[in-house]
Amino acid sequence: MPKRIDAQALRDWALPALSDDADKEARGRVLVIAGSREVPGAAVLAGTAALRTGAGKLAIATGASVAAQMAFAMPEARVIALPETAQGGFAPAGVELLERPLRHAGCVLVGPGLMDPEGTRRFMAALLPALRGRAAVLDALAMEAAPEVGRFEEPLLLTPHAGEMAHLTGASKDAVLADPVAAATDAARRWNAVVAVKGPRTVIAAPDGRLWLHEGGNRGLATSGSGDTLAGAIAGLCARGATLEQACAWGVLLHAQAGDRLAERLGPVGYLAREIPQEMLAVLRTLEA
Repeated sequence: MPKRIDAQALRDWALPALSDDADKEARGRVLVIAGSREVPGAAVLAGTAALRTGAGKLAIATGASVAAQMAFAMPEARVIALPETAQGGFAPAGVELLERPLRHAGCVLVGPGLMDPEGTRRFMAALLPALRGRAAVLDALAMEAAPEVGRFEEPLLLTPHAGEMAHLTGASKDAVLADPVAAATDAARRWNAVVAVKGPRTVIAAPDGRLWLHEGGNRGLATSGSGDTLAGAIAGLCARGATLEQACAWGVLLHAQAGDRLAERLGPVGYLAREIPQEMLAVLRTLEA
């Protein structure tokens, strides 16, 4: 049976403690590999959420065509300009520029806002060996690596919604929605990954069979960029020292309750993804009090 994810469950599963004199290095570094010339804001949303959930340092690796603008949009981040394909994806040669940032990262997030599915597959084939020994979250197009690899050498976290899960596994979306527990469990074992199937019922499955279930959130969270904030929050919590599954469980609840706070204040739909990270901080403060 899945363990329920609610406020009390997370208080009992506390995040690694931070001392009052912890500096930004102690809070961990996040490397966000995201954004593209058509969707640069995805990297901003993810990076903001990572910092709002407590990560100490942030680096964003994004397409060279938008790197200069990214540095102004996200002044808290170091920005790394990656070479791009003609279709706007990241060229595999860019992995060489990530060697040092990867070495120092406490968690790596790959995927929000990426373009060019074929180029992204080639980029991920070059990147995955460099992720060995690193906690990593794969989101959006980066998850296309899962069927290509078949089975990861070390567990990573994948965060598909029902439609993405159907695409990755060949199942129908209706089948995933009907039994997200089975979908997440099967994929976690097949890929040797922690898999979070997102939706009104979000199921997190670990390769060893452990399961967590969250039910909640609201329809306003189904908005452009919302998933980027969730992925960033998970990466930020992971950089602080949480395991992938713990960071995911906390991120899912923070995201859902942030949506509830916004819905109560602004209305059930119409709030923006950029507003979610600040509400996550308020929820996090309440849970950790």
